[in-house]
Amino acid sequence: MKAVILSAGQGKRLLPLTEEVPKCLLPVGVDMHVLDWQLSQLAAAGVEEAVVVTGFQADKVEHELQRPRPGITARSLFNPLYGVADNLSSVFAALGEMTSDVLLMNGDTLFDAPVVKGLVDAPAAPIRVMVSRKDAYDVDDMKVRLDGERLMDVGKSLDAETVDAESIGMMLFRDSGVARFRDAVTAAMRAESGMRVWYLSVIDALAKETEITTAEVRQDEWCEVDFPVDLRRAREAVARWSAGSAGELASVASP
Repeated sequence: MKAVILSAGQGKRLLPLTEEVPKCLLPVGVDMHVLDWQLSQLAAAGVEEAVVVTGFQADKVEHELQRPRPGITARSLFNPLYGVADNLSSVFAALGEMTSDVLLMNGDTLFDAPVVKGLVDAPAAPIRVMVSRKDAYDVDDMKVRLDGERLMDVGKSLDAETVDAESIGMMLFRDSGVARFRDAVTAAMRAESGMRVWYLSVIDALAKETEITTAEVRQDEWCEVDFPVDLRRAREAVARWSAGSAGELASVASP
């Protein structure tokens, strides 16, 4: 299993923290930044290869990826359009990496290893999007409408009163879903609006043409880093997940 991580953005809503440091290198633990945590949890879930799409301060990310990491190999792929286009361009830059089953995720999504394991081990589906429910949704949430487990709509502009969940920025493509997504991304980038749209706009359009399945994760099993307050929450979440993992290891080791 290969993961593609979209980490090209600067994270301007986190300024001044991201003035010289990309969002994916912000610290979330002792000697651990966002990308460190993502790669460690992917490895713990059995993902053996990760391709990190870079852009802002790419050299700093590339330097970090030179360090060997247990259980996973990681390398970078530069998106030259990161400063003038939205994240669809990062997916387009990585299409050459999407030739077989692939996990696609945002560079600011943090999670515990069981989240990835649950997605990978779910019944096979061409496209499966991870979603999470909560009591209320705001304008910045990537909201979704569902029909059972089927994804019907996804977008930030959906009426918050009519949505069922939000996308956490993680999805898995298998078999025919890989080629279907590649073709849809290519067509979207050729369109006049291609430089201005999110890759989830492609998922929304595909949901109108073919069945896209979802898997669900609890709110306490993931978080994202968009604003300074999110960084504090992310650090708390990583500390909680780390403590949980340590407790599980201690339990297994006990006679």
